[in-house]
Amino acid sequence: MSDLIATQKDGQRGRQIDANCRVTLHFAVLLETGEEVDTTRRARPATFEMGDGSVLPGFENALLGMQAGDDAQIVIEALDAFGEHNKDNVRLLGVNKFVGIELEPGLMVSFAAPDGELPGVVQRVFADTVEVDFNHPLAGRRIVFDVSVLKVEDSSSA
Repeated sequence: MSDLIATQKDGQRGRQIDANCRVTLHFAVLLETGEEVDTTRRARPATFEMGDGSVLPGFENALLGMQAGDDAQIVIEALDAFGEHNKDNVRLLGVNKFVGIELEPGLMVSFAAPDGELPGVVQRVFADTVEVDFNHPLAGRRIVFDVSVLKVEDSSSA
């Protein structure tokens, strides 16, 4: 579930965000500490069609019912954001898999996978093994989704 604090800048009621629309918005993804992780606010706004897979379902669900002109800060629980941290996604790998890489905690590494690349973050380095966390870096964290809806239109008209 998410907590929503929304305001509308003008008194006009327009099309509400639902499953059959295209949305243009500015957003910032923040940690609960206020640290900004990602934003469109200093660049072009994002435009997407609801359900096209370009936005996490938890973020899409938080937008349902909003309209152009609405601003909101929505707290999204970890499960609905980037998922819970899964201890099974933390692996010990042989140090020999890291040829030519200076290993240190926090280093992001990428491995070839059947469907592309699989990124991981080095957690600890031992003599013969390296602990790598393959969870999303924001897994297990509540996220604040700060959003300003600019335009809502029918998918077919865009």
